[in-house]
This record gives sequence, structure tokens and C-alpha cells, in this order.
Amino acid sequence: MVTKLSTLVLSKKIPKWVWSKPYFSSLSGACRIQNNLESNQPSTSSSDFETKIQILKNKLHPETLAGVLDSTADLDSSLKLFKWASLQKRFHHSADTYFQIILKLGMAGKVDEIDGFCNEMVKDKCPNFEQVLLDLLDIFVRNSRLSEALCVLSCINLCTLNPCISVFNQLLGALVKEKKEFKDVLFVYKEIVKAGIGPNIDTLNSLIEALFSADRADAALDQYKRLHKKGCRPNGRTFQIIIGELVARGRVDEALVILDDMFRIRCEPDYPSFYAHIIPLFCDMNKLDVVRRLFSVMRASKVLPDSSIYGAMIKCLCWNLLMDDAVKLVDEMVYTDVRPDDDVFMSIIDGLCELNMLIEAKEFLNDKEVASVLPYNALLEAILNDGTFNMARDLFDEMFERNITDHFSWNIMIQYLCDNKRLKDALKYLARMIVSSVSLDSFTYSALIVGYCKLGECENALALFHQLRSKSGLLDLVSYAQLIECLCQKEEIQEATKVFCFMSTKRYALQSTLFGKLMDGLCASGYTVRAIKLLPIAYYCGTLSSPSAYNSIMQGLFRLGRASNLFMVLSRMVVDGCKLDGETYCIIIQSMISLGHIEKLALLLDMMLSQGLLPNLETLSKLLEYLVENTQVRMIFSSIDKLVSEFEVVDSAMYNMLINSLLKEGYKDKASFILDLMLEKGWVPDASTHALLVGSSVEDETDTQNPSCDTQDNVGNILAEGLGKYDGHDYRL
Repeated sequence: MVTKLSTLVLSKKIPKWVWSKPYFSSLSGACRIQNNLESNQPSTSSSDFETKIQILKNKLHPETLAGVLDSTADLDSSLKLFKWASLQKRFHHSADTYFQIILKLGMAGKVDEIDGFCNEMVKDKCPNFEQVLLDLLDIFVRNSRLSEALCVLSCINLCTLNPCISVFNQLLGALVKEKKEFKDVLFVYKEIVKAGIGPNIDTLNSLIEALFSADRADAALDQYKRLHKKGCRPNGRTFQIIIGELVARGRVDEALVILDDMFRIRCEPDYPSFYAHIIPLFCDMNKLDVVRRLFSVMRASKVLPDSSIYGAMIKCLCWNLLMDDAVKLVDEMVYTDVRPDDDVFMSIIDGLCELNMLIEAKEFLNDKEVASVLPYNALLEAILNDGTFNMARDLFDEMFERNITDHFSWNIMIQYLCDNKRLKDALKYLARMIVSSVSLDSFTYSALIVGYCKLGECENALALFHQLRSKSGLLDLVSYAQLIECLCQKEEIQEATKVFCFMSTKRYALQSTLFGKLMDGLCASGYTVRAIKLLPIAYYCGTLSSPSAYNSIMQGLFRLGRASNLFMVLSRMVVDGCKLDGETYCIIIQSMISLGHIEKLALLLDMMLSQGLLPNLETLSKLLEYLVENTQVRMIFSSIDKLVSEFEVVDSAMYNMLINSLLKEGYKDKASFILDLMLEKGWVPDASTHALLVGSSVEDETDTQNPSCDTQDNVGNILAEGLGKYDGHDYRL
């Protein structure tokens, strides 16, 4: 509460809003008013109200009214008392009574009413109203009533008061801290300019921070560049705001330029919050040179680093494997009574272990008398990863004796032994774990299941899975994968499917290769329909279906005589973004042969070859046999060259089929071209092909009307001449 103002005669004209609306509870004095609003205290009783009226009747004086208003609990009663006094003859309100009622209205959030009372007080020219307005502004700001404070500020500027810049800065700082809209900050700044008051660096710092909050980073940087034009020099707070905001927006290079500005003008912030905010930022980006320079500036400024600064510095040094420097900082922390936390010890242990300085890491923990289990577990795991089990065993025994173990410590030992097929030793640690009253958790079950699976003991692994499931526990992803793979190897496909379905309900994704094995096992066992039902389940849990999974389904459908359904599976495969491989094409081609879809066969073969994929010999042989049988080799005319020239996948029998069929279908030039390739490979045409070639040659020779018989392209002579090279006989006509 501000000091009571002197009582003077004022105008008794009362605005209409004084009694136009009902109001609710409030207490005089900002804190008491706020507490009353939060506690929802009931309105003043009628008898209490009448008592206060009687007091005022006996001694109606502005100071008395101010005291009564101060002691009145609710806003409604306060307004009624204010109205009653205003209607009394020869009574005039003072600035003090206005202060009381405006304060109550403000703490109740009645912004519109505040504006009316403030303007009425100014209009009546109540003595000391200037100080009242400034006091109200201060109280509203300190109680986070910023809308009310803005209303009072507007009134202050209308009556041409010239408060000092600190008044504006207090409101600006509060607006920025409370993340209010930028328009409010801009309004205050404009009021400063209109009042002819020069902003100082605190003013501009608030403006810059507000611009960043409004996502107007470039405008904020422009304000920074213009500081000198406004007679201001950036301070540590300026650099803290700009550097922090630029880093948060990924504009690291610009942040480094601003930091260079700070070094250039020799600005040395002398308060810890700057370094506690900026140093960790650059440590997280591993800017070691920058961090070291900032650390030196901090020391020069006589600022003592706190635990967060030490922790960030040590982590950065450990990332760069500068372990001697990091350990020195830990020693400095201990010397200055700054207690290192677990993160500091973890950083040191991780760095030493990465350098394979395992013995030094153990000595460090002993030297610092670390009692936390986390760094010990990290060291224990690093030793096991290095393969030195005896050292890990000794460390664990030491931890156990000093009571520095937890369930993770036990799990680390058990998991290592299970991963290395030492299940018997793992079970010994499990027994000790149970005797020590340490409960088994999901990690323990996961490790044991992996151990059983690596030894092929699927039944025991499956029993543990069901035991954990009954306790609503979950395995890790590796254990689920190991269990499914083990069950597939043992041909326990139905059990493997159940495990996959369960893990899928928890949104655990299985490796696509392993999912393909599961699908292959189902389809090979005759459960193709069930395999198809697994596809949406796999999609739900994020398991990527590999081509092998779809191939297994299509192969299963083909074996079931449902080749016509393959295109539905193929459509799903394309929708899922799964690329067709050579096996996919081969399965579809064989299916189209069974369905007699010659045009689709030709199209599929062309697509396959254009993607650089080759059909296997079985598929190609069936395809050619089918086309030859139906005299439709011409349908793959465009693919023949790729088959015999580029990919060279055709054997001698297929060459004979192609030559025979092409000759029968009238494509002698193509047959000649293929024969040349066949002869170059050292293969001799079979008897039937040879007879066709000779017959074709004779027919061409007797056709004297054909001008092509005199050319070098005479098919019969070319074929016969080629044959004559290989069996010692002269086949030339």
C-alpha cells in the first residue's frame, strides 16, 4: 500500500459506471485483494455495510473513506460505499480514495472501469494524482496485472506526465517475461518516444527480446545494429538475448559473429546468468574454442562458475577426449565446494572408456569416492564390451560389497553372459540376484530369453515370454526378434506368429528380413491366407514388408491354384512402396503362363529386363516353351535381343527353341541373328533346327523372283555357311 495522500476537496461528479454493473469480491492492498479473489470470499454482510455507513455518517472525510475502503472485503461493497460518499453534500473525493477503488478494480481485472476512474481523477485535477498513477502502475506490474498497467500508462501519457525511463522499463520487462503480444510492447515503446524520453539499453534489450519472441529475428538484429545511433552500448544482457535466440533458431554462424562483437568491444558480463545460459549452448554444439574463450572471460570477470557451467565444460572436453583437462575441472569443482553430479562423472567415465583407459576410470571413481551407481554401471558395461570379463566380475563384486549395485548392475552381467552363450553362469548371477531381494524386471527376462534362444532352447524361452506377459511386462525389440527367429528355425511357425502379433499390439516393429522369414514359413506350411492377414498388422506396427514377404505370399497363392489373386497382392506391394525384385517377376510370369495371359507375359518380361532384372532359367524355359507351343514368340520380339545379347541367359536348348519358332513364324532375319550368336558361343544347332535351316535355305534359293537372293543376306547360305564351319561338311548350296 502506498503512503496515504493528503485529503483535498474534489469534484463530486460521479461517472455512470460506478453503479452500472455488479462486482465481486476484492480486498484493499494488492496482496490481500489477490488472495481474496483466489479464495472467493463472500461479499460484506448487510449489517457490516450499514455499520460502515454509520461510521462515515459520523465522520465523513476522504481519509476516513479511504480507511473504510481499505478494510472492505469485496468490490461490490466498496463501489457502493464510494457511490454513497459521492452523493453526500459537501463531500469530494481525494486522490487517496480514487487510489483505493482503482486498485480494487485492477486486482479484480476490471480494465474498462479502471480507465474511467483514472480519467475522472485526472479530469478533476486531484492533487498528487500523478504519484497515484505511478504507484498504481508499479503495483499492477509487480502483481502481473499487465493489462491494467497498460491502461494506467495510457492515462499517464494523456496527462503529459514524464516518468523516468525506469518506469517504462519495468513494464516492458514484465510484458516480455510474460510473453505478451508484441503489439503491447510496441505500444509502450511508442509511448516512450511520444513522451520524448530517450531509451536506454534496458529498454532496447526488452524490445529486441520481444522482436525475437514475435519471430522477427531480422528486425531484432536491425535494432542491435542501430544501438549506437540511439546512444546505447550493448551489455551482457544484449548479447545473452541475441546469441541465445540465434542459436535456438539454428543461425549459429550469425551467433558467432555477435559473440565476436562482444569480444571486440571487450564486453565482459559480470553476472553468472549470462555464462550459465551461453556456455552450455556452445558446449552442446561442441564449439570448444568458443567455450574456452568464454570461460576465460568469465574468470577475468571474477564470476565463479556454477555446477551447470562446470558440467557443460566437462562434457565438451570429454567429447573431444581431453580427459586431463576435464579431470582438472572436476578437481576444481571439489576444491570450490561445487558438488559434481552424476552427469559429470558419467562424462568422465565415458571419455576414459572411449580411450580404453579402463583402469584409470576405476581409479578415478575410487579417488573421488563416488557412491553413485550410474558411473559404476557405465564402467562395468564398458569393461564387458572390451571382453575382459574377469575385470568386470571383480568390479561387480566390489560394487556388491560396497552396496553400490542396482537391478541394472545385475542385468548388465546377466545380459553379457547370455549374449555369449554362457547361460549357466548367467543363471548363477540370477540366483544371487534373487537371494539379494532384487526383483527381476523386463530387462532380466529379455536377457534370459536371448540366452535360451542362442542355445536353441525355444521352449524355455517361450515359457519365459508367457511368464512375463502374464505380468504385463514387455521384452525389448532384440529379444522379440531372437525369439521369433529361434521359433522359425525350429519350425514353430504358429508360436512365432503369436509372438509377432503380440509385439505388434505394442507398436514394436520387426526387421523386414525376419518378417520375410516368418511369412515364408507360414506360406510353406500352407497358411498363406493367415500370412496375408499379417500384412495390415505389420503396417500398423511399422514393420516394413520386404519383397521376400510378398514373394512368399504370391508363391503360396500360386501353389494353391489362386494365381488370379496375385495382382491384388501386387497392388498392395506397390502401395506399400515395396520394390519388385527378380523373384517377384518370375512368380508372376509363371502365374500368367498358367492363366494364359500372353500379352501380360510380354509386358512383364519387358518391364523386368528394363530394370536390369533377369528371370531364372526355370522361368525363362517355361516362358519360351509356352510361347513356342502357342507360336507366339513374336510377342517378346523386343526382349529377345536383351536376353541373348546383353544378359546372355539363354542356353543352347533355348537358342534352338527361338530359332525354330522364329523360322516357323516367318522371322528369318531374326533367326539368322540368333544363329550367329549361338555359333559364336560354340554351340551347334540340334537336328530339327538344322533341318529347318537347310529347308529354308533351299526354298530361298529357288525363289528367283526375290531380289534379296543375290545379296549377302541370303538366309540359307548364311546359315549353311555357318554350319559348315563346325561339322566338316559343306552345307553351302
